[in-house]
Amino acid sequence: MSTTPPADSLVELAARKQLPHHQFTDHATVRWIEANRPDFADTVTPPLRATSQRLVYRSAVPTAWMANPQLADSLHGIRHAMRTAALAALLADANDLAPDDTAALVLAAAIHDCQRVHDKDDRGHGARAAAWLTSNADTVWSHFHLAATPQSIDTTATAVRLHDVPYDAFTPDDLADYARARCTTDLLKAADALDRYRLPKLSWWPDRSRIRTAAFLPLRPIAFELVVASEAAHLAGIDSPDAVLKALEQRGLIT
Repeated sequence: MSTTPPADSLVELAARKQLPHHQFTDHATVRWIEANRPDFADTVTPPLRATSQRLVYRSAVPTAWMANPQLADSLHGIRHAMRTAALAALLADANDLAPDDTAALVLAAAIHDCQRVHDKDDRGHGARAAAWLTSNADTVWSHFHLAATPQSIDTTATAVRLHDVPYDAFTPDDLADYARARCTTDLLKAADALDRYRLPKLSWWPDRSRIRTAAFLPLRPIAFELVVASEAAHLAGIDSPDAVLKALEQRGLIT
């Protein structure tokens, strides 16, 4: 039996540098991800706090919020947003963030890619999402059953804007913004990076050197498992939100 993924799988397309603008997981790519499981140390991930669980249950981004609804089920769509939100909540719990700070982080994770127009290197999508969030703050916070405040909007929008800007590319203005939202920005970048196990090239998987939180390392096994479980569930016919929630429930992170 051949172990080479089919020519039209994301893995083969990535190897040939022919990935399309819209990228959707396939069975061969999920098998490839499973086969390349890193040699993680044994870790136990505790359940999310009750307040964090409530936020994660609300983290499915409505399609109407997306700049390109075609991406709802793509590599940067709803499953990615929800896994990033769950990982952000785990990071918030690990860092003992206050409820308001946790909410800002999970909201940022849920909407950080909502203004993407394609799945390739869509430069500036963080800035577009931050602008959209600021203009639609009441709608977003209401979706999470929360009330928006000027400080929470500023913190969340700043983290969203900076999530796709490498630290070493920060301008003086970026650094000034970062100083106001350092923790949220660092943890959003870490959560987004942890979900890179979904990508069809090993060199694109999580890179510790790009992250500024120690809690990143112990969460790598659960991040990997959530990708495999939710992507497989979606391919089995479960819609994106339920696929992620099922994976989270199976691993005892939510009840």
